[in-house]
Amino acid sequence: MLNILLYGIMMTQCFFYYSRYPGDKPWIKGLVTVLLCIDTVNSMFDIWWIYDTLILKFGDFQALETASWLFCTDPAIVGVTATIVQLFFAWRVKALTNNMWMVSIIVVTAMASIFGGLGTSIAIHMIPRWDEFHKFQVVVIVWLICAAVCDILITVSLTWHLRRHRTGFAGTDDLLNRIIRLTVQNGLITAVWASTDLVAYLATTSGLHLAFNVPLAKLYTNSLMSSLNSRAGLKYSTSGGTEKSQVEGDTRRHNVVNITASTTRPEVFIHVESHEMVDVDVNRKGDLEWSQDSTSHRSSDIKHAV
Repeated sequence: MLNILLYGIMMTQCFFYYSRYPGDKPWIKGLVTVLLCIDTVNSMFDIWWIYDTLILKFGDFQALETASWLFCTDPAIVGVTATIVQLFFAWRVKALTNNMWMVSIIVVTAMASIFGGLGTSIAIHMIPRWDEFHKFQVVVIVWLICAAVCDILITVSLTWHLRRHRTGFAGTDDLLNRIIRLTVQNGLITAVWASTDLVAYLATTSGLHLAFNVPLAKLYTNSLMSSLNSRAGLKYSTSGGTEKSQVEGDTRRHNVVNITASTTRPEVFIHVESHEMVDVDVNRKGDLEWSQDSTSHRSSDIKHAV
């Protein structure tokens, strides 16, 4: 039920993404489509597995004691999904930090996730009884630990990079703080969930770990979609305070340029003060030349602000 609930959230996020970001790169839109298809197949297999075990084979205790081929697909799909999402975030780490050592470690642990998931599926096919799952503990431990470590490395590297680029300006720092909070939340959810799945798997043979293992794929895809869709809610603004400047001994006040950055094209708004134009006496030629010089300086200030 939790898995299907998360699948509904994933569909909603995909609908929002396609309608809100039609100009994204084709490979990112293709990646979202692939993840949605994988989630759909995973949900179909999980529903089929539950229906086959509890409805079609009602009263068959052997069916309750063994895992069918339908359940064998779940760890493999979880591993594939996790690796795709983690590699996407590895690309983001590369683009932001250009730290190849960190990117290499993230890629290695991400690939361990996919091999661990595929290895677990093969092991379940060979040892299908629930009470004998402890016989292939090693592959499960490596799989889930690598997944959790990869998520933590992604979170730490992105957070560290963003914190280093704080500017001291309230608007920019507030935007960075919101991105950092979102990064930490997405990374910790999957890391803690994978760790809890591992603890439940090692602590009991009752199958309790399935409650954490089955929805794990949806948590990864939803974390990716949350990261992509959150761009609509991240705005940077410098409010219209006032700033003093002095030109040729003349003290004046002008409005600060307001910049609003969102997913749409950035716009620059310039507030220009208006002044009444009056005739001047020809005898005040010197004052007129000083006024023209001051106007020229103000025009240069506006161009510099733009």
